[in-house]
Order: sequence, then C-alpha cells, then structure tokens
Amino acid sequence: MTRTVNGDAAGVGTPDVAQARVAPKPAIRRFHQARWDEKLIFELDAPGERGVLVPAPDPDVAAAAGDLAGSLPAALLRRTPPGLPEIGQQRVLRHYLRLSQENLGADLNVDVGQGTCTMKYSPKVNDTFVRDSRIAQLHPAQDEGTTQGVLEIIYRLERLLAEISGMDRVSLQPAAGSAAIWANVSMIRAYLAARGESATRDEVITTSFSHPSNAACAKTAGFRVITLPPDAEGYPDIEALRAAVGPRTAALLITNPEDTGIYNPRIDEFVRLVHDAGGLCSYDQANANGLLGITRARDAGFDLCHFNLHKTFSTPHMCGGPAAGACAVTAELAPYLPRPTVEFDGSRYRLDDDRPESIGKTRPFYGVVPNLVRAYAWIMALGADGLREVAETAVLNNNYLVHKVLGIRGVSLPYAEGRPRLEQARYSWRQLNEETGVHTGDLGLRMADFGTHYWTSHHPYVVPEPMTLEPTESYSRADLDEYAAILAEVAREAYDDPDTVRTSPHRAPVHRNREGSLDDPHAWAVTWRGYRRKVLGETSQDGT
Repeated sequence: MTRTVNGDAAGVGTPDVAQARVAPKPAIRRFHQARWDEKLIFELDAPGERGVLVPAPDPDVAAAAGDLAGSLPAALLRRTPPGLPEIGQQRVLRHYLRLSQENLGADLNVDVGQGTCTMKYSPKVNDTFVRDSRIAQLHPAQDEGTTQGVLEIIYRLERLLAEISGMDRVSLQPAAGSAAIWANVSMIRAYLAARGESATRDEVITTSFSHPSNAACAKTAGFRVITLPPDAEGYPDIEALRAAVGPRTAALLITNPEDTGIYNPRIDEFVRLVHDAGGLCSYDQANANGLLGITRARDAGFDLCHFNLHKTFSTPHMCGGPAAGACAVTAELAPYLPRPTVEFDGSRYRLDDDRPESIGKTRPFYGVVPNLVRAYAWIMALGADGLREVAETAVLNNNYLVHKVLGIRGVSLPYAEGRPRLEQARYSWRQLNEETGVHTGDLGLRMADFGTHYWTSHHPYVVPEPMTLEPTESYSRADLDEYAAILAEVAREAYDDPDTVRTSPHRAPVHRNREGSLDDPHAWAVTWRGYRRKVLGETSQDGT
C-alpha cells in the first residue's frame, strides 16, 4: 500500500520534509496502444488444426458416460458435436496475446477513473495462495473432512467482517455486490412474511445517489420503490423520508457515502425514522473504503449490510464477475441467511444446510473461494490499524485529487460546497460543455488516448455532464498528479481543439458505441450464434 504524503494543498495535515522539496511537473506519457484487427476466435476456425491431443478416456469412465447418456431424455442430448473452433496452439497464443495488448486495467494504468468501483492494487502474493494446489484443485462437492482448511478460512473471514460491520452473522455465498443486495432484500421479504406483514409492507425506500442495484433488487422482489431526491446540499432529503415512511414501509436501502462521496451525518436519524415506522434498514457498503475502522453499520442502527469484497477488500473484479459479496445481519435476521452456513463446534467445521427459515441459495455451492481467500489474506496482512490507515489514506488521496481537479477550467463539484468528500467525488463538466459543446463522454474517451479513462455516472445524469473519480489508497501522490495533468490536457484540448476530443479515441483500440444499440436487446449478440445471425446476417438450416 502506498500512502500519499499529506499536503496542505489538500487541506489536510501539515507539511513535512518531503513537501519542502519542489515536485517536478508531472509529464504526460507518450501513449499508443496496440490495435489489432483481430477476429473472434470462432472466425479463426481452421478444420483439422489441433491445439492439444486429448487422451481417450479410461474404459470405465467411457462406460459410465455411456450409461449416463442412455439415462438422459433425448431432448437433452446433442445431435451433433459442439461447434468449437479448431485452432493450433500458436494461433491460440497469438490471438490471446493480441487481445491482452488491447487492454487497460488496474495493473497497467492509473485507474482512479472507475469511480464507485474502488479499483485498487491487489497484492500479487495473494494470487500465490489461490494458485496453491490445496486451493486451486478444490472441488465444491468434496467431503467436508477434506476441506477443513478452506472452511476455516471462510469461517474466520465471516467473523472478521462481522467485527468490521458490527453485525452478528455473515454469509459469503453471494457472488458479487448485487447478489448480496438481492440476498438482503430476500431476507427482508422472508422476515416480513414470517411476521405476517408481507402483504402490507410492500414499499422499499432508496435514494437517487444510492447504487441502482438496490432499487433493481427491491423491484425484482416485488416491492414498490420510492426514491428520495437529494436536498440542496446533496444529502438525501430527510423531509422526503418523513413523508415516505409509514405502515407500508418494508425497508430503507441506502448507500452511505453515496456515489457523490458525501457522507450523510444524519444517517442514524434516517434509520430511527424507518424503525419507528416498523421497517428494516439495509446499508449498502460498497463504498466502504473510506469507513474501515472508523464507523460501522451496526453503530448507526442498521439491521443488514453488505460489502463488495472485490472493491473494499482488494480482490479482483474478474471482468465483472464472479467477484465476491458478503451480507451481514443482526442475530434477529440470522435464521434467514442463505444456506448452507459455515459452523464450527470447537473442533470441526461443517456446512449447515438444515436451516428451515433460510432464503435458500443465492448461487451454487459456497462463495467464490479464490476471492474469499484473497480478501482474508488482505485483512490479515493489514490488521485493524492497517484497515483504518486504508480508509484515512483513501480519503486523503481523494481530497488531494479534488483540489487538483478543481483547478482545471470547466469543471465543478456540485453540492456541499467547500466540504470534504470521503473516498470519491462526482464532478460536473457542465461549464465546459456549455462553452465548447464537448460532452463528458467525449472527454472520457479522449482519456483513453493517454492510457487511462474515467467513468461518468449511473443514468439518469442527476449531476449534469458527470465524472466520477475514486483514487483509493493504492495510488501515490505522483500517480494523482499524473492523472490530474492528463485530465487538464484533455480539458485544454476541448477548448482549443474540440474536434480532436469529439472524434477520439485516436491512439487506443476502443471505439465509440452506437448508443441506441446498447438499449436495444434485438441488437445484442452475446453468443457466437447470435453474432452470426445479428451481425453477419446468416441463417441456420431451419431458417432461424
């Protein structure tokens, strides 16, 4: 972990000896990324080529497979072999190496621009643990007697997260943050049903700047969603909450700090209002990187919370999943946790599937084990003091970057003027857009020409022309200076040469999407067959 030197420019701390030296002006690196005209691997198919020669199965295995096939319904059996591409080893290697050269990521660039995702450095030593054969070769259907070690890791990680959140029990079964939110919503629904209140308590309250997965999961579970707007300072409007709560309130689902980086200092009052109305409160702690060791969900009175282990606890995002989620609850809600739970009787760990009030499984087997091992190793390496230092450094880095960014022409930081943000900030390029016609999406794409990027925000854009940055504790002061310098250069181009920005990227492999197609399911091609049908215009033999 790299700690940024405290700087009076950030309005935090006092200068030390390191600050007395004049830092060199950050150079903007020359960047030009590989752009291969690489086909899909299915299009590289060359009948007869082989990458490996698969050995024939043992006779007993072949016989067992034949018996199994004979017992399956005919509709489940393939009439023809799967249409996998036939490619030689050298071309496979060349294909994937070319694709790797077209990537950006946390290990390649200063990745502070993926706001709300908490992109941080994942220590490579933790990868050696999950590559160890004792983890890598585990099978989820193994007998518990052979998996005591990994069950102990899961059990201990649950207890650590219970301490960090202040809750009583934790489940690590969810595969990601949204899955953990779904588990919490499902437990709320089961709790209300057990109390005979599911028919009357059918409303879930959330906020404009909370993660959309909260509203989406609540709606999917059958609840009516009420969204609270921000007040003039950007805080969730407490008067709107007072008007919304009542006998139909099932729960409050809220992110704090929200994606603006603004922490709601009245969060305990929000919880009290919902509890007084008879509802439950669930804390979305995907943005917990600035809170570790400082405040806990239980301290504010919450009944449930969740973490994204692939954010706060430094496990890889895995290209969107499977990552790892964790849901934590009070003792009153513990019976509803996903099953199985990991239990320990003092000498042996076991999976307890006999939980009649459980909401059931949220995914097959138990959690994304490699990422659970990484998260456990990260927490144990840092300890309690280290976790708090993570939060303090993340907040310091963010406020230092805020100071640098607000010196750039055309950008502003709406709401809570003059007050510090926590671990991220949502800026607005509204002034630049009005003066140049360049949109925030154009600027983000132009950043790719310098080997980095940024994310705008969830739709709809409550903050006009948004840009969301989250530096985390991983980046040095030099990294933040470099990123701010690139951002300033792109903003300068928007004023001096707007067409260059509008037509970007020019030195990166990414291209501009046709925005309308993103919202049109008929244009999506997520399989090879779909691509052939929708993009290439081919039809199958039966005319589909």
